[in-house]
Amino acid sequence: MKAFSTPSVAGIARRGLLKLAAAAAGALLFSGVAQAQAPAKTKVAAIYTVPVEQQWVSRIHKALVAARDRGEIEYTFSENVTNADYERVMRQYAEQGNKLVVGEAFAVEAAARKVAKDYPQTAFLMGSSGKPQQPNFSVFDNYIQEPAYLTGMIAGGMSKTGKIGLVGGYPIPEVNRLMHAFIEGAKEVNPQAEFTVTFIGSWFDPPKAKEAAFAMIDKGADVLYAERFGVSDAAKERGKLAIGNVIDTQQQYPETVVASALWSMEPTIDEALKQVRAGTFKADDYGQYSLMKHKGSSLAPLGTFEGKIPADLMAKVQAKQKAILDGGFTVKVNDKEPKSSAR
Repeated sequence: MKAFSTPSVAGIARRGLLKLAAAAAGALLFSGVAQAQAPAKTKVAAIYTVPVEQQWVSRIHKALVAARDRGEIEYTFSENVTNADYERVMRQYAEQGNKLVVGEAFAVEAAARKVAKDYPQTAFLMGSSGKPQQPNFSVFDNYIQEPAYLTGMIAGGMSKTGKIGLVGGYPIPEVNRLMHAFIEGAKEVNPQAEFTVTFIGSWFDPPKAKEAAFAMIDKGADVLYAERFGVSDAAKERGKLAIGNVIDTQQQYPETVVASALWSMEPTIDEALKQVRAGTFKADDYGQYSLMKHKGSSLAPLGTFEGKIPADLMAKVQAKQKAILDGGFTVKVNDKEPKSSAR
C-alpha cells in the first residue's frame, strides 16, 4: 500500500497566502480596469451676483447640485460677486480648467463676452438678454411666461377688488415678459382688472419689495404678483393673496401663496452638459428648454389652496394649459416695460 504524506501546517499556510495574494491582485486589477473605464467628471463652475438662496439663481444652483450628486460633475461656485469683479472670476474659472462656466451676464454683457472670446475652448452658458456669440457663448433665460399666464388667470379669478399689484426687480426683458404674460392671463378671466406695476431697482431687497407691496395694498390691491422676495410677506401681514414666481414658497406662506409659476433649470443644464461631454458645445440659445413642453417650467401644485379655487376657474386654467402643451395656444412674448393701468 502506497503511503500518503500529510501536508505540513506551514505548507498549507503558504498555499493559503498565495491564493489570497492572487485574489487581491485580481481585485486590484479589476478595480484599476473599472476606474479606467469610469467616465471622468466634468469640471463646472458657476458665478452668481446674488446669494444662491435668491429665487432665480437658486434654480441654476439646484440643477448643478443635482448633476454633482449624480456623480457627473465637479461643481464649484462663487456667490455675491460684484459686477466689477465678475470678469476676474470668469477668467479664474476658465484658467482652472473648468469645461463649463455658468452665470448671469445681464449687467456685465460686454465683459463676459470678452472673456469668452479669450477662452474659446471653454463653454460658457450665461443668462443674457443678448444673442449667442460664436463659438462658445451660449445664452439662456427663464422662459416661464406660459405658467405665468396660467397664474395670471388664477389671480384674475381670485381677486375680489379687481385690483392686482406687480412688484419686480428691474424692467428688463426677462421680467417684463413674465409680467405681461401674467397680466394677459388675468385679463382673460377679468377684462376689467386694473394693475399697478412697481420696480424696486434691486434683485434682492425684500424690505423694499415689501414696502412697495404695502403701497399697492393701501390702494386696493388684494392679489400681488411676487416677482421678488418680500412681496408675500406684505400680503401675509395684510391678509391678501400672492402669486409666486420661479420657486414655490407656499410652504412658507400656506394661507397666502395661491399659485406659482415654477422654473426648472435641469433640462437646460442637462442639455449643456451633454454637448460639453460630446465635444459638440457651440453658441446657442438654450431658452427653449425653459418651456413647459421641455418640462423647464410648470404651474405649481395647488397644495393648501386645493379646493379653495373655484372649480370653473380651474377648469379654464387646465384647458389653457392643455392648449399650451398641445401647441394650440402660444403665450405672446412682450419684452417692453409694463405700465400701471390702475386709476
